[in-house]
Amino acid sequence: MQTSAKNLFTALRERRSIYGISNASPVSDQRIQDIIEETVKHTPSAFNNQTTRIVLLLGEQHNRLWDITTEVLQATVPAETFASTREKMNGFRNGYGTVLYFEDQYIIESYQNKFPTYREQFPIWSQHTNGMHQLVIWMALEAEGLGVNLQHYNPLIDERVRTAWDLPESWKLIAQMPFGKPTASAGEKQFSPLQERIKVFK
Repeated sequence: MQTSAKNLFTALRERRSIYGISNASPVSDQRIQDIIEETVKHTPSAFNNQTTRIVLLLGEQHNRLWDITTEVLQATVPAETFASTREKMNGFRNGYGTVLYFEDQYIIESYQNKFPTYREQFPIWSQHTNGMHQLVIWMALEAEGLGVNLQHYNPLIDERVRTAWDLPESWKLIAQMPFGKPTASAGEKQFSPLQERIKVFK
């Protein structure tokens, strides 16, 4: 896969939550798929158990996800406050695509049985690897000129998502990442003092 002109830390610094996104992309669908395939292949996982699963939704399939999410939320959010929720969902639907992140519980459980000493840790470690996948894909999409944000409407939409795309029962939904060509920039980011967050011993 070709590499982006941006280096690692430039992409990290410029990775932001962009909520103003449009139904356009500066790169091809194949390029987006290549990014996801490279990420899934090379991102580390505990014991190399490779628990993360990804679903890429483009076009009408992307729209379908946010239609489902809107329907589910309409049944749970009070009617008098739903207008703002619908507007938020429309903002995500206006994007070009969505990356869905899952963890395969079957693999996690198999490693719990195989290595009982670490039984309690495998679910935690699976969240670690999922987070790494999220960050790598986020940075890579940003480096290609896409606006990206991360959402968590699980577990409310889990069953509908699983049914809509006929996904395995063992795939647990972790996060949803809508993306598209940016239509607005992110606000200024605030940073806590690094001396309060890092300790160095020599």
